[in-house]
Amino acid sequence: MKAEVIRFKRSKEALTAESCFINELINDGADGVSVARARVEPGITTAWHLLDGVDELYVILQGEGRMELGTLKPKAVGVGDVVRIPAGTRQRITNTGLSDLIFLCICRPGFT
Repeated sequence: MKAEVIRFKRSKEALTAESCFINELINDGADGVSVARARVEPGITTAWHLLDGVDELYVILQGEGRMELGTLKPKAVGVGDVVRIPAGTRQRITNTGLSDLIFLCICRPGFT
């Protein structure tokens, strides 16, 4: 790993098949993780999905939502909450607020 500052580029944001906007911040293999900024618009529920062989953390930065995770009961999430998503666990999130729900997606190993 080298010391550096990587600038956020709003233009890199892309809509995924799950109905979530993703902006990959870093995923060069150097750290063994990937970090992306996710944005879900008000009223939107992402499609059910899972990551095979990849553990994921969500860190909620802005907004409020409802997380559905595996067989757990849905849970309200908000600023500062962290969601642990083991590899192969079915997941989706709903933006229950009036503004964008923004969170970091940290994947180990890095998402491909």
